[in-house]
Amino acid sequence: MHEALMKHGAFSWTELMTTDVDAAKRFHGALFGWETEEFLGAGMPYTLIKVDGEPVGGMMALSSACAEKPPSWGACVTVDDVDATARQVETLGGKLLHPPTDIPSVGRFCVLQDPQGATLCAITYQQP
Repeated sequence: MHEALMKHGAFSWTELMTTDVDAAKRFHGALFGWETEEFLGAGMPYTLIKVDGEPVGGMMALSSACAEKPPSWGACVTVDDVDATARQVETLGGKLLHPPTDIPSVGRFCVLQDPQGATLCAITYQQP
């Protein structure tokens, strides 16, 4: 991942949760010229989105816990300490929707909702 995306406050990853990953790969690949590659390290089926060979995002099927939600894109913002960020959310008027959780070989993330209701992920990447 590019060094600039690893800085606190940078938007660093975009992810699609969808009902039909194969259809999404075809549509977005044709529309934007994205390359895709299956990623085996996620513990579930996960597709990397690549531009010029560089990963820029991912796609995955909606889980059964999210079956009632429509397909949607989510964005991740890099933070120095996801646990500290999660502790600040409610103090600042937001809600923590998913607590800090490890992603093997990637880092640690949480899902938050701002006071207006918009959702966002915060992520701290593992250092190489």
